[in-house]
Amino acid sequence: MKIVIAMDSFKGSLTSLEAGEAAAKGVTDSLPDSEIILMPLADGGEGTVSAIVNALGGEMVPAVVRGPLGTLIESSYGMVCAADDTGTSRVTALIEAADAAGLTKVPSSLRNPRKTTTAGLGDLIRHAVTRGIKDFVIGIGGSATNDCGLGMMESLGARFFDEAGELVGGTGDDVKQVTRADLTELLKLTAGCRFRVACDVTNPLCGENGCSLVFGPQKGGTPDMLSEMDEAIGRFSRLIETEMGTEKAAEAPGAGAAGGLGFAFRTALGAELVSGTDLVLQTIGASKNLSDADLFITGEGRLDSQTARGKAPAGAARFLKRLNPKCVAVELCGSIGERPETIHALGIDGCFPIIGGPATEAAAMDPDAAKDNLRRTAAEAVRFFTAARAARG
Repeated sequence: MKIVIAMDSFKGSLTSLEAGEAAAKGVTDSLPDSEIILMPLADGGEGTVSAIVNALGGEMVPAVVRGPLGTLIESSYGMVCAADDTGTSRVTALIEAADAAGLTKVPSSLRNPRKTTTAGLGDLIRHAVTRGIKDFVIGIGGSATNDCGLGMMESLGARFFDEAGELVGGTGDDVKQVTRADLTELLKLTAGCRFRVACDVTNPLCGENGCSLVFGPQKGGTPDMLSEMDEAIGRFSRLIETEMGTEKAAEAPGAGAAGGLGFAFRTALGAELVSGTDLVLQTIGASKNLSDADLFITGEGRLDSQTARGKAPAGAARFLKRLNPKCVAVELCGSIGERPETIHALGIDGCFPIIGGPATEAAAMDPDAAKDNLRRTAAEAVRFFTAARAARG
């Protein structure tokens, strides 16, 4: 029997890998002769790069880049060589935008979307391109920016001019100055490159559901400031659409992700915006393991409404069911805060809480206790699965 395990982290308790290893011990307890495949699970957010690099035996490449405030910082990106779902082997750069333009890199007292830039993200991409890398997987969550990708595009060779014909800078405040764009050098530098962007945000670029008004406040923006930035980004987007010959790209789902980075990637770099979990699974070539699996075990600290809205376990279950609808998918979780039928509709066939009885939060989250609980619950889930399968003949 082939059993694939892909666990999300149990925040504050176990990493994805630790949770997976504990569940694997439980599977072995019940079914010692089974074939067990451990896979990383992430949704494109923080920790995605390290999870993929560790799973595929890649390496982290250090680089000094411009941070969100324009000062030089130490950053890095992952580099792996692996076969994708088509069987093609390629070297892929794995980049988290937050490593160069993340909100956590800006002290709370200095947060101001007018002053931040995505230039460092462009620096990371340029660094990888100069090493000959053509394939990119990029997570864009957690940014401190609202520059519609202006800084990133400038770093990659684009030039932007104001009414006087002078070059403008690459911050959020500079967007309003742009009246002309020249993307010639950017397009030359990135010719032949493939960009896949992890994006589970569906917001358009502008308006009441756009990047400025929805995400700007957490980046330090005030209502008046963000209203002005929303208008400026609208004008800028129309200019870029004209330059690239695209239409209504600003209205597309995900255009408003990461302060407009979704729009910039799609229009200027021809990127594909996809579900973060799907992208991680595609990158590690998960299809070859899931296509003939008998049982899929996933898990997270709490199964709740956020699971249904796109957290990694539900995304992995949907990916599995599209590929192998007969495979049974079960989730092990610290607690359940959502009606089970809601979760079943996502492709998770059964939910198994790992806490055996009343416990304090501290006791439940103790790493050793969590590992024991996962091992025990995984063993019971497998016993139930094998018994049900045998009963069906």
